Amino acid sequence: MTTPEPYRAADDRYDAHAYRRCGRSGLKLPAVSLGLWHNFGDDKPIETQRAILRRAFDRGVTHFDLANNYGPPYGSAETNFGRIFRDDFRPYRDELVISTKAGYDMWPGPYGEWGSRKYLLASLDQSLTRMGLDHVDIFYSHRFDPETPLEETMGALATAVQSGRATYAGISSYSAERTREAAALLREMGVPLLIHQPSYSMLNRWVEEPSEDGASLLDVLGEEGVGCIAFSPLAQGMLTDRYLDGIPADSRAAQGKSLDPSLLTDEAVAHVRRLHEIAQGRGQSLAQLALAWVLRDARVTSVLIGASSVAQLDDNLAVLDNLEISDEELAAVEQDAVDSGINLWATSSDA
Repeated sequence: MTTPEPYRAADDRYDAHAYRRCGRSGLKLPAVSLGLWHNFGDDKPIETQRAILRRAFDRGVTHFDLANNYGPPYGSAETNFGRIFRDDFRPYRDELVISTKAGYDMWPGPYGEWGSRKYLLASLDQSLTRMGLDHVDIFYSHRFDPETPLEETMGALATAVQSGRATYAGISSYSAERTREAAALLREMGVPLLIHQPSYSMLNRWVEEPSEDGASLLDVLGEEGVGCIAFSPLAQGMLTDRYLDGIPADSRAAQGKSLDPSLLTDEAVAHVRRLHEIAQGRGQSLAQLALAWVLRDARVTSVLIGASSVAQLDDNLAVLDNLEISDEELAAVEQDAVDSGINLWATSSDA
């Protein structure tokens, strides 16, 4: 394989992006962050990955989001990112926010998933080794563990920060009630909860639903001063033009990748088509409208997008040209922004 041309970041990389404060912290994140859940495993060419990451940073995307088991195979996204980081981004380390997570299945046996102290800290050490880093900026508990005391899970996050292996602590897919408890525990340990990463889109609005005490997850985040970064804001691809006229052979739904084709019912597609018409009226793609809609709430710090190509990345980043949504447009969206059964992570947030 040929050695890549030396990378020098674009001088104007900060001119056109928007940066939003993460809760009441001192950290700002780009309005659009890049997630490496798909397209950065060993099933994708490393040069395609490199091109996407370079273009993202050149466009002001300073936050790259990973997890221990992103791939395939598990760990390969971190390994590939680490290789590209070493070659291209090491001089820019202090301009980047790099995050990783642990919570889902990673290795065999009783210590390879969930929320124990043993698993979380071992996983973080492995992640740092794969990426060639001495610390990450955010380390997340990837899901709530109903069988491990929350004090233990939050204690592991606190240790990660206090030991210098992470700068901030985060959680993902926790309910409003568990989020409030986690924030209180971390506060007692002297490590504020920086951020929550929930799934959130026009077709998956669980973060807006009131809990038993009447507060939604977004309410709790606002009250606690915790940032919110929404993953799957495009509803695993449903909120794009991919499925307006059927299921393409190369799509996630056709390949069984995180979108069950049975969810693409006539009723669901009818809602998506009407949302597409609203987007066209705004001069946007459906994906751009979907991202702008999630970012309409000031409690949302950033949206996480994936990208399989530079062109797809650029199309999504074009949302920054038109983030404002009128009251009339919001009312029109409301008619079709309905639950479509795509929350794959409900088990964690319902616990």
